Amino acid sequence: FRYEGAEDDTLRGISLHIGAGERIALVGQNGSGKTTLIKLLLRLYNPTGGSVKLDGRDIRDYTLDSYRDEYACVFQDFKMFSMSVADNVLLRLPKDGDAELVEYSLRESGAYERVARLDHGIETTLTREFDDHGANLSVGEQQKIALARAFARTSPVIILDEPTVGLDPKQIIEIRDLIKKLGSIKTVILSSHILAEISAVCDHVMIISHGRLVA
Repeated sequence: FRYEGAEDDTLRGISLHIGAGERIALVGQNGSGKTTLIKLLLRLYNPTGGSVKLDGRDIRDYTLDSYRDEYACVFQDFKMFSMSVADNVLLRLPKDGDAELVEYSLRESGAYERVARLDHGIETTLTREFDDHGANLSVGEQQKIALARAFARTSPVIILDEPTVGLDPKQIIEIRDLIKKLGSIKTVILSSHILAEISAVCDHVMIISHGRLVA
């Protein structure tokens, strides 16, 4: 893959297979190409050579919506929006049974106890951008809300981009435990620039350097 106008490829010679139910870590320094590879998996870009396939079929043969429905994503620059906790988890129009789904997702991500202590529970507004009584959560608590979004989706594949950035050691252990839990029900693809943080909970570690898969 080469960005438009660039003189060199950002990724080259990448060849890998990810099986259903596997936990895969993409490890490399900042700028190594991890995030670009994730964007190719999500079809935010199309490869300039070769192909990405799902079940042996080129992903460009799927409709964009149906293909992206296969994935739930938590990027490192996730955002909390000035709306209820429930709406922040679901990020869609409400349906019957959503309260139970939100509670389940928050429990699975480890955020439920904190949310239950808020004045209005899952209906509490997050941030004070438009609500003077909104709740401001810590970075670690926001991370768990973002992870709850992944549990709330039925997508079989979850992508976590640098899920431990900015967290303290205790929170990193909690995130590792969540990755293990997710791996029991979904395919997990995560990226990290620190090998030791996540290798213990993954089935395979793929090391990327200067746009190549080196190990």
